[in-house]
Amino acid sequence: MCITTLLSAGGPRWGMPEELYAVSPLDGRYAGRTEPLREYASEAALMRARVEVEVEYLIALSELAATPFSLSEGERERLRSLYREFDREDAAFVKRIETEGAAGYAATNHDVKAVEYFIRERATDALGVSNWVHFALTSEDANNLAYRLLVKEAMEEVLLPALRARRDELVELAHEHADVPMLARTHGQPATPTTFGKEMAVFAGRLGRSLGRVKDAKNGLQGKLAGASGTYAAHVAAYPDVDWRAFAEDFLDTLGLERVEPTTQVNPCDDLQTLFDALRNANNVLLDLNRDMWRYVSDRYLGQEATEGETGSSTMPHKINPIDFENSEGNLSKANSDLVFLGDYVTSSRLQRDLSDSTVKRNIGAAFAYCFIGYNKCGAGLSKVVPNEDVMREELAETPEIIGEAVQTILRREGHADAYERVKELTRGRRVTIEDFHDLFAELDVPDSVREELMGLTPETYVGVGAALAEDA
Repeated sequence: MCITTLLSAGGPRWGMPEELYAVSPLDGRYAGRTEPLREYASEAALMRARVEVEVEYLIALSELAATPFSLSEGERERLRSLYREFDREDAAFVKRIETEGAAGYAATNHDVKAVEYFIRERATDALGVSNWVHFALTSEDANNLAYRLLVKEAMEEVLLPALRARRDELVELAHEHADVPMLARTHGQPATPTTFGKEMAVFAGRLGRSLGRVKDAKNGLQGKLAGASGTYAAHVAAYPDVDWRAFAEDFLDTLGLERVEPTTQVNPCDDLQTLFDALRNANNVLLDLNRDMWRYVSDRYLGQEATEGETGSSTMPHKINPIDFENSEGNLSKANSDLVFLGDYVTSSRLQRDLSDSTVKRNIGAAFAYCFIGYNKCGAGLSKVVPNEDVMREELAETPEIIGEAVQTILRREGHADAYERVKELTRGRRVTIEDFHDLFAELDVPDSVREELMGLTPETYVGVGAALAEDA
């Protein structure tokens, strides 16, 4: 049974859904939107991952020549079923061992010890290898690996696919509207025209590069398996002839993790900080996109497809608000705040270990959830926008001064040292028409071919290779 089924809502209270009583919007208002992360960010998911680490470690121990036990293929599969088939009842049993005591065990008040007892009770007692569960490990050995398994899976199955979808949507917009001319604004003022497609290509390229950084950080996650102070002391005391460093490296490799060494009791978590920073970079690209799209909607460069039955404003029926981009902006800003905090906090520990990071790491899933909502809301906004070419072209036609750059550049080419000043005198601080430019061209001492070149300039066509840049996205 999957964790999603395991954590399904517990039924109504006073005739209302449980989500209405959630403390956090992630499990309340946004519960349906964050559900895909329950497999990787819930308490039950962490239990399951700890079971996986402990079981695989036990199997790895059985393969050592030095240890006096071995496991058949059937016994290994029986052990692996503990995490592969981990269900609601299993999670409840682990929690009961921790908080109340169960199956002859007193309440542990220790979540990793509860997992150890769960494995003993469900499988290893029958196999006669209970004493080898959690052998020579400290709880942080299991915890740091469990968290990274979950983080890696959450990235692969939820966050990276959502980011790729946004990148692909931007590429599609870039290609579809590659040659749609649009007034650009630098410092908020009319500037050299661009194309709508090229602007989407800018974001597609930025997000693509950010995706690469996130993927690299995910693939570079590191694990630690070196005991209570990072010296392999208990391992060496039990079996001094075993190369425990090599054993740890091989074991971590089977989990898809690199070995980090040397360490204290804790994994230093620099790898997690790198991942959080990479996610923030991707989020910042989408934040920038959200704000630009909001402005394009405000300027009527973009229309929005109406959703049947949806209310835009409680008092102004005509409005279709850019709420998806606004919602995405808010959630990604919250995600970034959490990611900064997490990156700063998990990379520090007093001396060889303190426990303050334990509660902090439980919030990794929340940061991922805010990311995920932000990604999906941005996608919802992108799916609704429709470029308004008529408005874009109309504004270009009403802003002829933007060809001033082209005019002075061509005149410079022709040897006019005062080209910039002449155009500045004509255009700066005043409204001009295309006819004003034509009057200037008529007075210029230039060959007829150059005059004809200047007369052919229009705001709509002054877009350089914008279309080609968009098509290359």
